[in-house]
Amino acid sequence: MYSHEIDYKIIGEDIQIVEIELDPNETVIAEAGSMLYMEDGIQFETKMGDGSQPDQGFMGKLLQAGSRLVTGESLFMTHFTNRGVGKRKVTFSAPYPGTVKPINLSSVYGNTLIVQKDSFLCAALGTKMSIHLNQRIGAGFFGGEGFILQKIQGDGLAFIHAGGVVIERTLNNEMLRVDTGCVVGFEPSINFDIQRSGGLKSMIFGGEGLFLATLRGSGKVWIQSMPISKLVQRLSVGSVQSHKEGGSVLGQLGGLLD
Repeated sequence: MYSHEIDYKIIGEDIQIVEIELDPNETVIAEAGSMLYMEDGIQFETKMGDGSQPDQGFMGKLLQAGSRLVTGESLFMTHFTNRGVGKRKVTFSAPYPGTVKPINLSSVYGNTLIVQKDSFLCAALGTKMSIHLNQRIGAGFFGGEGFILQKIQGDGLAFIHAGGVVIERTLNNEMLRVDTGCVVGFEPSINFDIQRSGGLKSMIFGGEGLFLATLRGSGKVWIQSMPISKLVQRLSVGSVQSHKEGGSVLGQLGGLLD
């Protein structure tokens, strides 16, 4: 199924929303609860699955929806369709402060994007959502993303959200080491793993944490400057010293003592 062609506008700077403009009978799918406002003529319906395979039958839809539960997402997705005569708008907001990033799936490797399990916001109807199991043991135990990621496939627009600023990097047979949890998404041509951040001294006394995410290969990666987990951690810290050592073993022990 080909994805619907939708027009959009990103609104805001520090806390962004995305406004989708739909032609008559065009549809956008979104995470339940992400809609901010919609104009008259937009009708919405909550369904199991993403609607990318309308003829798959009830069991197929149930299996697809069940895979979303594994990623921690809702069993259902909301479909917004323009039933009016002219163009109509519907707007979606991210669940926490940050950036909304539009991705044209037809421009990424294999028409596929791998993202964190909570990064998807909305997409054109025809986009397929499924789970992606990370085969690396280290990534499963120590990475902020874990074993289970989301796979987004299609030939239209998909919108992901991230905390803080989103940086897009293109690797050319290179390696990039990133703070765990700061990886928003990457193309399937990129290998993702978790490695130790350095020697024992650096791991204990440094502020970069015990492990770093390693992205290796050729393709695009998207990185967020302030994931929600780090934001919550920073807000809960009670002293400047804890801020400086929050990622180290000593900093974590000090937080427990406080």
